[in-house]
Amino acid sequence: MICDLQKANILKRVSAWILDLILLTIVITGVAFALSAILDYDSYSETLDRIYHEYEAEYGIDLDITAEEYAALTREEQKVYEEVNRVMNENEEAIEAYNMTVNLALIITSVSILAAYLLLEFVVPILLKNGQTVGKKVFGIGLVRQDCVKVSTLALFVRTVLGKCTVETILPAYILILIIFGNLGMTGTVVLAGMAILQVALVATSRTNSAIHDMMAATVAIDLNSQMIFESEADLLAYKNKLHAENAAREKYIP
Repeated sequence: MICDLQKANILKRVSAWILDLILLTIVITGVAFALSAILDYDSYSETLDRIYHEYEAEYGIDLDITAEEYAALTREEQKVYEEVNRVMNENEEAIEAYNMTVNLALIITSVSILAAYLLLEFVVPILLKNGQTVGKKVFGIGLVRQDCVKVSTLALFVRTVLGKCTVETILPAYILILIIFGNLGMTGTVVLAGMAILQVALVATSRTNSAIHDMMAATVAIDLNSQMIFESEADLLAYKNKLHAENAAREKYIP
């Protein structure tokens, strides 16, 4: 390679990630609370809880069970659940409360996560330069393309919105929400575990020790203090030509 990648060590990357995660959590929580109040999420959730408790008291069952727990019930117990589901499906208030609760939970989650990532992982790195988030700034980490050229705004957008936000955060959050509301059981858990294992495997085995978001954007987390960074492909080409000329000159004068 023309330029050696000075990859940031794992300890610095993990430390920066923890700091960034704390800041992301604060922003996500704040936006989520604001959206919950604006969209009146609590009223639908409380209505759904009230209806569930009424049916649980009337039929003597617990509606908050997984698909695996339902499968373990006796046929008579399952018939009771089927009867409750039939009655609830005829209850327009219950249907509206359930649909609104699930849909608003997905919307609030998506918007909150997207807003936090756009602010802390896209806007801030543009302002700080070299792809630095607050965590990366504190620990002296930056981003470059795999050829040591400065990360473009488009690559940063792909890394943040498609990689970190959508694939690594919103998708797992959706799966978790559906598990909580009983729409996914063991399948959702297996998918989440598989995604976590894939992420760890990529960081541990890839040449650049890159996670999914870095793979998607072809970026590398580097030690900013020791890394040579080219402003553009033209600068990289000029550097290559310079090295070629120097090598040619040395070969010419070797006796």
